[in-house]
Amino acid sequence: MNGCLTQQPGSPIRQLTVTLDNRTGALSSLLSLLASHGIICLGCSTADFYEATVVRLILSDPDFAITLFLERGIGFIVSEILVIAMRGGAQDLGDCLDILFQAEINVDFIYPLFPSYHGVALAAFHVKDPAHVRTILNARNICVYYQEDLSR
Repeated sequence: MNGCLTQQPGSPIRQLTVTLDNRTGALSSLLSLLASHGIICLGCSTADFYEATVVRLILSDPDFAITLFLERGIGFIVSEILVIAMRGGAQDLGDCLDILFQAEINVDFIYPLFPSYHGVALAAFHVKDPAHVRTILNARNICVYYQEDLSR
């Protein structure tokens, strides 16, 4: 599961969480807004509720997206997320979770990212102490990406 793109430490990956009205086209409109400014959605997760949908986004340029959301009055929350490379595909997920279990680390949620041109399966992991988890996974030869890896 090795073969990280960035050899030097980089910027943490930030997830933007937005709450949208639960109506047809709301997510499409948000993604169109981002795309019209050159921001690519690399991965997302949705949780649908009766009147709202919570959307978690991994973006190619979170800084510009934050500026755009502020200008447009779109409420959002920023959280650090780990994006883990799984060169062996889905079977690496169990290995990664076993490592975290052995280190007594709880994973709050996981979701896959869209396939990249690197041909590597990627998954976003939300944990309480991302820097600590990065150290644990890197020590076990598991690549954890930085924002610079995703923004190429």
